[in-house]
Amino acid sequence: MNKAKSQILIVDDEPDIREVLELTLGRMNLETRSAANLEEARHLLNDFRFDLCLTDMRLPDGNGIELVRHIQEKYSYLPVAVITAFGNMETAVAALKAGAFDFVSKPLDLNDLRNIVRSALRVGQTPAPKTTISNDPEPSDNGAKRMLGDSPAVEKVRSMIERLARGQAPVYISGESGTGKELAARLIHDLGPRADKPFVPVNCGAIPESLMESEFFGHKKGSFTGAITDKEGLFMAADGGTLFLDEVGDLPLSMQVKLLRAIQEKSVRPVGTQSEIKVDVRILCATHRSLQDLVAQGKFRQDLYYRLNVIELQIPPLRERIEDIPLLAQALCSKLSASLAMKPPHLAVDAIETLQQYPFAGNVRELENILERALTLCNGTEITLQDLQLQVTESDADQETVIGGKESLDDYLERVERATIEKALAQTQQNKTAAAKLLGISFRALRYKLEKLGID
Repeated sequence: MNKAKSQILIVDDEPDIREVLELTLGRMNLETRSAANLEEARHLLNDFRFDLCLTDMRLPDGNGIELVRHIQEKYSYLPVAVITAFGNMETAVAALKAGAFDFVSKPLDLNDLRNIVRSALRVGQTPAPKTTISNDPEPSDNGAKRMLGDSPAVEKVRSMIERLARGQAPVYISGESGTGKELAARLIHDLGPRADKPFVPVNCGAIPESLMESEFFGHKKGSFTGAITDKEGLFMAADGGTLFLDEVGDLPLSMQVKLLRAIQEKSVRPVGTQSEIKVDVRILCATHRSLQDLVAQGKFRQDLYYRLNVIELQIPPLRERIEDIPLLAQALCSKLSASLAMKPPHLAVDAIETLQQYPFAGNVRELENILERALTLCNGTEITLQDLQLQVTESDADQETVIGGKESLDDYLERVERATIEKALAQTQQNKTAAAKLLGISFRALRYKLEKLGID
C-alpha cells in the first residue's frame, strides 16, 4: 500500500508565489492546498488535516503571526513556517516567538525552502513525549537523557524543553554554573526532529580569539600560517543538527558580528575562500552571566542578543529545588558507583538533611563533586554526614532566620555565595584551581565570581 502524501497548506495573496510553492512542493511528492487570505486558511484548516502550513507574513485581512497563533491554539500538532520580506529579522523573530517552526525570506531560496519543509515534516512525524522526560533515577545510556526531580521548578523546565524540542527557534538557556544548561540543550536536541543529526557543543570561552573564525567557519589549506590542511568548521560539523554555544557571553565583539551574519544568512564562508556554504543548523546558547547586563555594558551586541534570545529557558539553581536533592543525590551515587564498579551506598538521613541545608554555590555539579569525595571515604554501604566533609556552621543551617528586614533576597544570596567561595579558598590554601573544582564550577566561572564579589 502506498503511503499517503503529506498535505501542505499554502497561504499567500500573490498568485505567482503560490504557483512557485505548489510546483516546488509537488516535485517533492507533496500535496498542496492554497489560500489567499486568513479567512480562506481558517476554512481549509477546519476541513482538512495538514502536515505543514507555509504562510506569508502580509495578508489582505491580517498577518501571518495571527495565523501562527490561531494554529498554536487549535492545531498545536501543526508546524508553521512563515515567509518574510528579505532582511526583516524583527518580523521573523516575532513569528518564532509566537510559535512558528521556522522562516524563509523572499526572494525565495528553493533549497532553503526544501530544507525547512523536510525538517517541519519530521517534526510532524515525531510523536510527542507520552508524559515527561524520564525521571528514572537508575543509570540509563550515559545519563544525558534525564533531568531528575519532582519539584515544580523542574517540572516546569521539563515541560518547556518538550515544547521547545518541536520547534526550530533559537533558545537562550540561562542559569548559574552547574545547574545543567548543557543537559537541557541535549534534551532539546534529542527530543526533536534533529535527534539523528549531530549535537555539537562548544565552549566559546575556551577558543583563542585568533582562532575563532577558523574554528566556527573552517578554513582552506594555506589560508594562514599553520593551515596545513582544509578544515571543517563547527557550523559545518553541526549541519542538519544543533550547535550549542556555551558561555556565549565570552565571545569578543569582532566574532559576534560574524556569528550574527552566519545565523541570519544560514551560510558560512571558510577562511581563505570567497564562496558561501549553506548550513542548516539550530542554534542553542547558554551562559552563567547575564547577557542583558553585557548588552548594557556594551560588551555584547544587542542585535545578536535579540537573535539568540528568541525564547529563554531558565534553569533554576539547586537551592530553589531542595526537595529534589534526595533523588538527585541517590542517582548521582548510582552513577558514580558504577564507574567505580561498586554497589551504590545509601545516604544516611542526617547526610540528606545536611545536604538540603547546604547553599550549593556550584549547584548540581558541586553536589556531584561532594558525593564523589564521599564515596571514597564511606564504608561502602552508607554515606554518613562525616563522609560528606561539609563545614555547615550553625549560621549556615539557620540562614533563613536572618532573611528579611533590611536584607533583600539578592543580598542574602550574595552573602551565601561569598561565604561559600571564601570557605573553599580557605580549604584549598587560596588555590583557585582547586577551589573551583571543590565548588564544582569552572576556573573561569570562579574568576568571574571573584571579580563580581570583589574577593581578592
